[in-house]
Amino acid sequence: MKEYKDIKDDQIRIIGEDDRKKSPFRHPRVIILAICVLLLIGGGILFVIMNREKASETEPEPSYFEPEATPEPIGREWLGSRVDSLAKGFTEIRDTLINDIPLRIYIPHNAEMSLHIGRMNQQDTSVIYTAQAADVRADNGGIVGAFVLKGTPRAWGLSKKGFCASIDGVVTVGVAENSPLFEEATEKEGYFFRQYPLVDNRQLVENALKGKAIRRGICDRMGEIFMVETGTPESLHDFAQALVDLGVDHAVYLVGSSAYGWAIDQEGIRHEFGDNNYYTGRRRMPKNTSYIVWRRK
Repeated sequence: MKEYKDIKDDQIRIIGEDDRKKSPFRHPRVIILAICVLLLIGGGILFVIMNREKASETEPEPSYFEPEATPEPIGREWLGSRVDSLAKGFTEIRDTLINDIPLRIYIPHNAEMSLHIGRMNQQDTSVIYTAQAADVRADNGGIVGAFVLKGTPRAWGLSKKGFCASIDGVVTVGVAENSPLFEEATEKEGYFFRQYPLVDNRQLVENALKGKAIRRGICDRMGEIFMVETGTPESLHDFAQALVDLGVDHAVYLVGSSAYGWAIDQEGIRHEFGDNNYYTGRRRMPKNTSYIVWRRK
């Protein structure tokens, strides 16, 4: 029995040792390879989780109550209609909505721009659009900034960098500290005035003027000149941003708020805006109140 037991124990020991030597899981290289595989699998899972979290931050999930609004791209075609050059001058009026701001666009056809100082003749049938142009000084009632009226300088200064000129029937809207168009307007019996700049080369221009009011401006978009008015009181910043989003290349301010003016449409209907009076509170309007005027050719 003793000899049998010894043999049996030896056999068991030898068989166990052989099994351990033959088992692949006991080899160091296999163990290292298994660890690498586990690390790769874990890293892949972590990468997927992190990218899902990152995507959730940059790409919000669709919402039922607040669906994502995709803005319609604004084309670079003209806003106004093509009108026969021999047709009677009129103002095309178009309404649109930009950034939740209602805008009314006044596009003059077959008309020329000039400036006027003093009370406007509301019975002048040649006028198809008019609105207040330059600001008036509160201290002495003079015109703010450079101003040329049919070749005659009526004011000098550079309080505002925006300008608008009408020389030989060509209207230019821009932003510059010094513009040669001031001298050219004096030489060619043209018109020139300065106002707050709004848009310069399709870039918004910030201004110090704060608060909200009805805003107006004269714009150049692909060479098409038109005026814009907000339907609601807006800050100058939001107004300028709306013009940028409208695709305007250059724009300067016109007197807004309750300043009076009107437009004549193709049917001959008169559209007035502002307060139809020449008094502001208890004070009479300054005699140097100026207007931008479009008259039929």
